[in-house]
Amino acid sequence: MGVLDGKAALVTGGSRGIGAAIVRRLAADGAVVTFTYLSSEAAAADVVAEVKAAGGEAIAVQADQADLTGVDELFERAAEPTGTLDIFVCNAAQAKVQRIADVTEADFDETVATNLKGPFFAIQRAGQVLPDGGRIIALSTLNTAVPGPGISLYAGSKAALELFVKVAAREYGARRITVNAVSPGATDTDMFHRENPPEAKDKLVGITALGRMGEPAEVADVVAFLAGPDSRWMTGQNLRATGGLLI
Repeated sequence: MGVLDGKAALVTGGSRGIGAAIVRRLAADGAVVTFTYLSSEAAAADVVAEVKAAGGEAIAVQADQADLTGVDELFERAAEPTGTLDIFVCNAAQAKVQRIADVTEADFDETVATNLKGPFFAIQRAGQVLPDGGRIIALSTLNTAVPGPGISLYAGSKAALELFVKVAAREYGARRITVNAVSPGATDTDMFHRENPPEAKDKLVGITALGRMGEPAEVADVVAFLAGPDSRWMTGQNLRATGGLLI
């Protein structure tokens, strides 16, 4: 038996990278996992097929985190398989690399809508529909502690998300709903390689205690811990899954 048997989970941005690894892991632990994708329908279908081949259950739903009109319907759909949604993982985000001098108002509004406004109202909705003892987990980034050039919008929006987590933990605590964040370090994903120059990998590996980049499945393991029963006494925390980057 899996520790999440009988549970239903919703993961935003679950078709690629860390999000896909989270879907696979929660499904392996027994949860029925509904996950969203923005445009990569083929990748989402592959994740569903992988989960089903491994004996799990996953459902892909096209949704844009920046569009609030579909939030209620999304949470309702995620609860349909079991009648109750137990776990919400807020993973979807965008990470454009732009120096402050190059950011336009449109860039700012797009990032805030996807990384900040959407997650805020999703966490609000999760607090309304999750039962007592539910789990909310938000994916942040080590860049809130170690910022660098070009990531003002990304790191700034994630820093605000970390604060939302701390406040929500206090507000939802009376119902034993735990709210935590996970901040990955350098992780071997398509997004990392798309947004960073080739030399970035070697540089980051050189300042990571474990001497390599992380794998998406390793971040998913941390999320799975927070989604399960063993994390019941942890809330308002930010777990830095970084392999000892810059310690």
